Amino acid sequence: MQPDSGHAFVLRQNGVCRWDSIPVMPYKEDGDIFRAVSRQTLFAGSAHLPVEVRCFEVDPDGWSTLERHEHIHAVLILQGEGRVLLGDRVEALSTGDFVHIPPLTWHQFQPVGEAPLSFLCLVSPERDRPQRPSEDDLIQLRENPQVAAFIKV
Repeated sequence: MQPDSGHAFVLRQNGVCRWDSIPVMPYKEDGDIFRAVSRQTLFAGSAHLPVEVRCFEVDPDGWSTLERHEHIHAVLILQGEGRVLLGDRVEALSTGDFVHIPPLTWHQFQPVGEAPLSFLCLVSPERDRPQRPSEDDLIQLRENPQVAAFIKV
């Protein structure tokens, strides 16, 4: 059963970032701005709990899109090690870390090592579309050598 607001359900986990009966979907439709990322939506939100719960898995050779939004993200790392761009800095990540991404903060996730980076992401089910960086934004981001070496576009 697909999770929705009208039914009680239990989702059985069958691996890190994998749940029975929940389709594993591509991260996004346009694949040239990210690589090797999948997602599952575990909860699509309801009137009584307006939050969408998604699980993302980034393969060792992958990365998420460099983007920002008007909405916030709450992210819990389930497995693996990685790094995340948070505005003008790059932070190391490992299992159990929690990441808060404020509105309009540039962000991008990348695994480090041989294992995937898997994480739960909580967002509002009603949210704005991602904003991609302009050439001016990229120039500004690349002023920081650590960020310049990290970002993939």
